Amino acid sequence: MDDRFNAYLLRSDVPGRRSGPLAGRTVAIKDNISTAGMETTCGSRILKGYVPPYDAHVVSLLRDAGATINGKTNMDEFGRGTTTENSGFGPTLNPVDTTRVPGGSSGGSAAAVAAGLAEMALGTDTGGSIRCPAAFCGIVGFKPTYGRVSRYGLVAYANSLETIGPMGRTVGDISALLRVISRPDPRDSTMQGLPYEHDPVPSVRGRTIGVPAEFFGEGVDPRVAAKVRDSIETLAACGAKVVPVSMPTMKFALAAYYITCTSEASSNLARYDGVRFGPGAEVQRSWHDAFTAVRAEHFGEEVRRRILLGTFALSAGYYGRYYGKAQTARAQVAADFERLFRSVDLLAGPTMPTVAFRLGELADPLSMYLADILTVPANLAGVPAISVPCGSVDGLPVGLQLMGRPFDDETVIDAAAAFEAEVTA
Repeated sequence: MDDRFNAYLLRSDVPGRRSGPLAGRTVAIKDNISTAGMETTCGSRILKGYVPPYDAHVVSLLRDAGATINGKTNMDEFGRGTTTENSGFGPTLNPVDTTRVPGGSSGGSAAAVAAGLAEMALGTDTGGSIRCPAAFCGIVGFKPTYGRVSRYGLVAYANSLETIGPMGRTVGDISALLRVISRPDPRDSTMQGLPYEHDPVPSVRGRTIGVPAEFFGEGVDPRVAAKVRDSIETLAACGAKVVPVSMPTMKFALAAYYITCTSEASSNLARYDGVRFGPGAEVQRSWHDAFTAVRAEHFGEEVRRRILLGTFALSAGYYGRYYGKAQTARAQVAADFERLFRSVDLLAGPTMPTVAFRLGELADPLSMYLADILTVPANLAGVPAISVPCGSVDGLPVGLQLMGRPFDDETVIDAAAAFEAEVTA
């Protein structure tokens, strides 16, 4: 198979079982999800050669369902990025336009599906890392409610935010994959034991959809906004009631997210020290010097930057000023969602503020962080969210994002199925 997009880091052609709900279907796995006997690098050279001795829970479920796992996909190193340009093994290209990024950090998974190299894929979503590449590559990507899918075997970026979720060409693919991977797992204490056993009902009749004004604010390309508003009108024509709402805590969301995720990342990455994980450190040096040398040589620039940010936020004298306030803001974002969902069933808006960036366009890290403004609120609150294609601007895909109440993933998928059925009829 011709992978001209650098979507895969490792290819596998071992067929799955002949029976099961996913028999004969190919699924690509993001490279931060453990696969027994298959190298798992998290897109980082520090883990080059690491082969896990066990499968993640979701991978075991895929094998049991008969899926053919056809490889591990490229990603921003340890999930740190929005473009999949921060991989230690080179960037992934967007199959829609190879001068553009596929989004990140699950860009390899999105590109594999968009290019037809895999029918479905697993990604992970910490602040939009499934929905962003789904929007940029013109496919469907779903972030389940936090606690709906086991994270056992996931090499996490930020434990309290990150979920594993499905990516596919249709909402039906998403539903089929979610049905398999959402089975209970006693090894993950964050799971709520609510398996997804739903067949999509493509209907929004009787549903109320809120449209936060803040989702169409400064920084959103007016052409993207127009496409999304047209899509919301399509849902209204299908029987949904559309109402304007406000989400004031949006102004805190991005800061709360980046302080939280970099703090958790700093803690998670401490294990890559040349002793527990990573290339062996030189025994002639002091432990501190060897630790520093291994990490400086093998971590990429963006990973080092986020370690520094997180370590600073957690340091003595600054914890309360930064991390403590971020948790207060996070609680306020969650409270805003709870308030809105008392009167509406779904929230709608753009997935990303623009179409896919050109390769190298976001050289400034702050610009990359700002691109996540519309996706991070769902992770802070742990609610389900989906990106479904809703047209194009200059030939590049635009994504419609729908969010729902916690553990009401079924309603979100039904609404996305209704929109998909209407626009493809």
